[in-house]
Amino acid sequence: MMRRILLVEDNADDIELTRSVLQEHRVDARIEVVEDGVEALAYLSAAAVAGELPELLIVDLNLPRMGGLELLRQVRADSRFRHLPVVILTSSIADADVAASYELGANSYVRKPVDYDEFVLAARKLGEYWLDINHPSSADTPR
Repeated sequence: MMRRILLVEDNADDIELTRSVLQEHRVDARIEVVEDGVEALAYLSAAAVAGELPELLIVDLNLPRMGGLELLRQVRADSRFRHLPVVILTSSIADADVAASYELGANSYVRKPVDYDEFVLAARKLGEYWLDINHPSSADTPR
């Protein structure tokens, strides 16, 4: 079964850059994209019913309709998604956003680098760590 990453991002340039970096560095996963928290919850609910949750959820904080923090709150409140690894990938440098993300159950908080080469490196390392190095518990294995 093909591994999946759900990227919740509304900036077309960041979507394309993240996708290309992960594919270029042979992160073996299909990257699905939704543009806000409402779409992400709908995607996750359908994926749970089909037994095909993604292996990783990458979320921007600044999203239309439902922001990243509210999405994170709802993901962690739903027992079907409780063990899903969530990485916040955002341009926010606010300490309050970092604290709130971890308080709500984010597994990692990564600031989007402004520099292209740094962004490429950060995206590659995210994919490598969460899909190749990290060993989730059996409770974390998508069903």
